[in-house]
Amino acid sequence: MNRLICHVAMLSLITSIASCGGENKQPSTENSATMIKQGVTTKDWGETDGKKVQLFTLTNKNGVTVSITNYGGIVTSWVTPDKHGNRSSVVVGLDSLQDYLKKPPYFGALIGRYGNRIGDAKFKLDGKTYTLAANNGKNNLHGGNKGFDKVVWDATPAADSTPALTLSYLSKDGEEGFPGNLKVTVVYTLTDADELNIEYTAETDKATPVNLTNHSYFNLTGSTENTILNHSLQLVADHFTPVDTTLIPTGEIKAVAGTPFDFTKPEVIGSRIDAVPGAAPGGYDHNYVINRKDSSLQLVATLTDTTSGRKLEVFTTEPGIQFYSGNFLNGTFVSGGKPVNFRTALCLETQHFPDSPNKPNFPTTILQPNQKYHSVTKYKVSLQ
Repeated sequence: MNRLICHVAMLSLITSIASCGGENKQPSTENSATMIKQGVTTKDWGETDGKKVQLFTLTNKNGVTVSITNYGGIVTSWVTPDKHGNRSSVVVGLDSLQDYLKKPPYFGALIGRYGNRIGDAKFKLDGKTYTLAANNGKNNLHGGNKGFDKVVWDATPAADSTPALTLSYLSKDGEEGFPGNLKVTVVYTLTDADELNIEYTAETDKATPVNLTNHSYFNLTGSTENTILNHSLQLVADHFTPVDTTLIPTGEIKAVAGTPFDFTKPEVIGSRIDAVPGAAPGGYDHNYVINRKDSSLQLVATLTDTTSGRKLEVFTTEPGIQFYSGNFLNGTFVSGGKPVNFRTALCLETQHFPDSPNKPNFPTTILQPNQKYHSVTKYKVSLQ
């Protein structure tokens, strides 16, 4: 009993420090929170679609916290210290379930069945044409009108001492126009090395496109009062996939050398963002082709910020990564009391390539009934 009381007291202290240390106030996870086990707490967060929504908070030995809701599998905050010891969230998050029900632009969400865009909202598979929701102009974006980001997942904390959360969802045959019953499991794990591991698995009873990702928006300063233009980015990618005027890949795989898309060495994002040609309004919204010899977990992106001293490293088994510079953010939504304006957050979404079902030269995204989809991405935050 004394050990349990100590654990509760320690967690309360950690939560208090995390919520008070930095300037950017984060969504509260302290009020009415219940400890499930050491390193994992939960609180009721409302209801939607007749299902209970909860907010889970994972805490590691360093006092770093990651909060995740089973609505959309959304990462609502990731509170870490900066070089001055001030704590704030490196991801954009909203304060309540009601804020997320207003359909913000995928802040922190799990994306499926198909992350990114499918051109003309249709694809052909095994001789049959499937028509999807055209929810992004004439194209399908991030799974349609009600993708995985807008459903309530079944949530189960890890049985052992690991700060981890397993989310499960059955996407039924025909949901949002996609074929096959797709069973999806996503495991979020917070390590003592301040890494957030995301492991995706899926199985289907009918051939279907699958491209799962997480859509967290990062600002390493910990506040959207600051833009991401002074962040430096390096991508392990010699090529990218150019897009047309609707942000659908043309099918070409082009070298980044000699273009504003070259991040093979660390580059300040704002140094060339206004020189980005073509369709992306206001900056980058492009898929990069990762340099890889196999599908093992490897470092693919490094983001740094001198103001906070923070560094974000991205590791993945995926062949691509979407760099999005927050071009469509317009202050409609508020995070930590601050509007999320143009270029105040960015995304590094690990993925297969956009529109792959319609691009035979791209790595396939078709999952067959006798196969198992498996993908791993790891985000690591540290101080430079």
